[in-house]
Amino acid sequence: MVQALAIFRALADSTRLRIVALLRSMELSVGELAQVLGQSQPRVSRHVKILCDAGLAERRKEGSWVFVALGVQAKVQPILAALDSWSEGDHWTIADEARLAAVRADRASAAADWFESNAGEWDAIRSLHVAESEVEAAMAKALGDAPLGSLVDIGTGTGRMLELFAPLARNALGIDRSSEMLRLARAKLSERGLANAELRQADLYALPLPDGGADAAILHHVLHFAQQPGAAIGEAARVLSDGGRLLIVDFAPHDREELRSRDAHTRLGFSDEQILGWFAGAGLAPVQVETLEGGELTVKLWLGRKTGSESKEVKAA
Repeated sequence: MVQALAIFRALADSTRLRIVALLRSMELSVGELAQVLGQSQPRVSRHVKILCDAGLAERRKEGSWVFVALGVQAKVQPILAALDSWSEGDHWTIADEARLAAVRADRASAAADWFESNAGEWDAIRSLHVAESEVEAAMAKALGDAPLGSLVDIGTGTGRMLELFAPLARNALGIDRSSEMLRLARAKLSERGLANAELRQADLYALPLPDGGADAAILHHVLHFAQQPGAAIGEAARVLSDGGRLLIVDFAPHDREELRSRDAHTRLGFSDEQILGWFAGAGLAPVQVETLEGGELTVKLWLGRKTGSESKEVKAA
């Protein structure tokens, strides 16, 4: 009864109901919530605190930004079901959805502009963060020497992952939203004569593959640009066959705030807890977690296997 009272008190405000509805669509920073709601950040922060105290939302600090997401599913799901049954399409919901679309567009535009202006230097920029040779060697070891079957490289950029791993695959598909990136990748793959690799312009949240259409998937330095990393992992898991593997390479949590403004990074790295939580939600069993020290930032590798076949216990390195 005490918990129920806390939840209903937290929801007894129109702004907090709007926040819950917005967080259902995507994780948002406090500043973005303020933008959508048309309220000051301090006021929004107070509402967020009340929702968090009731277990309906969770806060996560990244550098100077604070991101807010829905709380644990068991507590939030009954509330969402009730809201759905009572929904009348009021003007606040319609207006909030329109402003949320603008936030999405702003994020996507910032990332797209950066990609287009830096496409020719993309590989060089990556190498500044950590030695790519070390990362690539760790990736090769994690995936092993056995045939990869059907491979999809999500956010392929200039196609470097296809260069490395398409020779081990029956067929390989590189996905990217940037036409300029794909142009560079096509030139590189043509030089290598990789006839089994193709490229396609598409979104990482809507991969052009059927359920179970791939045996292996790679997200190499892609998630820190993603607005919804959990959704990206879920979509990657969707296209994997039972026993298929997803290899994620990205940064450990860091405080390099300039990467957000200068290089359009949406996230300042990820913890093991975050990635493995998203794995669990997507039906992926953790197989290996590896940490690569060195360079300005620490690189992490997370390997997961789609459940439905036997998998190894997680190994840390």
